[in-house]
Parts: sequence; structure tokens; C-alpha cells
Amino acid sequence: MDAPVIERDGVRLRPYRDDDLTDMVAACNDPLTRRFLDALPSPYTEADGRWWLTEGAPATWARGGAAYAVADPESDRLLGTVGVDRLVPMRGQAEIGYWVAPWARRRGVATAATRALTAHALASGLSRLELFTHPENAASQRVALAAGYRHEGVRRAVSPQRGGGRCDSIAWVRLADDPPGPVPRLLPDLPPGGLTDGVIALRPVGPDDVDLMYRLHTLPEVVANRVPPEPPTRAEIERRCRTAESSWLVGTAADLVVVDVTSGEAGGGLALRYDEPRTGQAMLGASMLPAWRGRGLLTRGVRLLVGWAFDTVGVARLWAGCRPENVAPQRVLEKVGFRREGIQRGRLPGPDGTRVDSLLYALLPTDRP
Repeated sequence: MDAPVIERDGVRLRPYRDDDLTDMVAACNDPLTRRFLDALPSPYTEADGRWWLTEGAPATWARGGAAYAVADPESDRLLGTVGVDRLVPMRGQAEIGYWVAPWARRRGVATAATRALTAHALASGLSRLELFTHPENAASQRVALAAGYRHEGVRRAVSPQRGGGRCDSIAWVRLADDPPGPVPRLLPDLPPGGLTDGVIALRPVGPDDVDLMYRLHTLPEVVANRVPPEPPTRAEIERRCRTAESSWLVGTAADLVVVDVTSGEAGGGLALRYDEPRTGQAMLGASMLPAWRGRGLLTRGVRLLVGWAFDTVGVARLWAGCRPENVAPQRVLEKVGFRREGIQRGRLPGPDGTRVDSLLYALLPTDRP
């Protein structure tokens, strides 16, 4: 691949220069950069930076890849890096990667640079570009979507971690004949401030919600509907909260917290799991701490989520299941308009190898009261 200077969408892709060294060392020692780029030396020294400028980047070009400095078109200051490497010539395939310096974040730099180099690489003859993100790096996943990369799956334990262990990577792919992006999302973001009816509000689950989510998902009536019916570990809940935004971005689930608008306290959880995108069907799940029950708050939350699912997401059918003896959620579903469609015999695994029944409720847009 040639090494022309590429300038578009407010960024300049150019070869590295010796005077990039200071900014490169500072950026590569940034905690967020180190967190998601385990292959970087830590600490990142001037010797590491000089090696990249004099040996690493030239070697990438020699292999047929690309190693660009991303610079500000006006000042020419280093803003980050973007490159293409790991070519598989027989497949016309390569991998694209990037990082952005802390002083240049939240300005669209990564998206602009990825779009620019993607267009150049595909125009130069590549057929397929792969982009890999850490499961907790939602910002990078947003870049992939904005640059036209589509979610392809998860590579389990593919990345060695600094300090030991291995980590999954989420795979995003752009083909030469794919639209340039952004990729349409199954689950769009909530409006600013979340969803609210003035009494309660729904907001996305995040890393700070571990205590609440652990309490909710270890309630006996919630555990009874889990598969298998065993309480989750705290580590499992921590991972769920850290990767909740990623699940939302790839379109599998929208995890939400129910918040009392007056007090600001959180006491419930709702989830929309897009289990059948091809048919427009999604599953609704809900739970509330005991102290929050009997006040109609869960019903309000379910109504808000139902409205968003039908009117914004475009879901065609919602369904929910619950144990026959769990009467309270059945009342909530019926208040919102869900209809009982039947009983699914032996649907769920029960304790000690048994099977338990599940009541099936469903709601169509025309069913809403």
C-alpha cells in the first residue's frame, strides 16, 4: 500500500515524524490507552517510541500494511494513530486499528481516521477489513459502527492481557461492497435524560450499578426464572454491568435501571432482549426490590419500555414469561396490556434436575390500552 497523505473529515493521516515522540509517549502512558491496548509496553518509554518511529512503523509498511500518524490539519500536532496490518493476501483481508490521544478525544477523531484509512485500503484492493474491540470499550465500538463496520461475533480469549490471562475481543467487519456507514443499530440510544413519565425514569445500566443489579438478580423469585435457576456470582454481575453498553450497541439487549425521579434512588431493573430481530420479536424482563413494590413503579417502568420498544425500536411483538405461582408480575403485564397466550410445559430447568412450567404473555402494538 502506498503512503500518501490523506486529509478528510477534519483529520490528516501522514507518516510519523521525530517530533511526534513526546506526544506519542504521553498518549501511550494514558491510563485509558493502556487499559484497552495490552500489547503496548507499560510504562511506555521514549525508547519504545523511538523503536516504533524507526523500526515498527517502517516494518508495517514493508509488510504491505499502513502505519499513519493522525494529525490536526491546522497545527499538524499528533492526535492519535491508525493503521492496517496482519494482511492475508490470499483472502484480500487485513486488520485495522487505532488509538486517540487524551487531548483529542470526543471530537470524532477516531471515526474520521478510521473512515479515511478504510476507504483508502479498500480502494487499494483489499476486500475485507477486520476491527477488534475490547468488550468493555464501548467508545471504540461506536467508532466501528460509525465507520461502517458490522458486528460479526466474539473471538473468545484471543487477546493476552497485561499481567496475565486472556480476554475476548468483539469482531467488526467491513467489506469492500458494504455501505460506508454508519451501520443502522437494532437498539438506538435513549433520548438525553433517558425515558421518564415524571415519576420514574429509565436509564442504561452501567459499571456503577453492580450493587443494585446483584441484589435484584439474587432475589429468590428472580433466581427461579434464571437458566439454570442458580444465583449469579458477583463477578458475573460486574461483567454484565461493564459490558451492558456493548450488548446494547451490538443489538442483543438493552439493560435499564428504574430510578425514582424525586429521590434519585434506583430500585428496579428492566431489560429488553432482542431475541428474534428477523421477526421483530423481543423479550421483556423486569425485577424490583421488595421495598419498592406495591407503588406501581414497575408498571410505570414497563409502560415506558414498551412505548420505546414499539415506537422507537420498531419491535413488532413483545413477550414475557413467568412462573405460574409468581402472581405479581402477571398483574403488571396485564395492566400494561399483555395477553396470556398459554403455558409452556416444562420449559425451564428447575432445581435438582426437574423441569418447571412458564406462563407466556405477549403484547402487540395494537394491544396497548
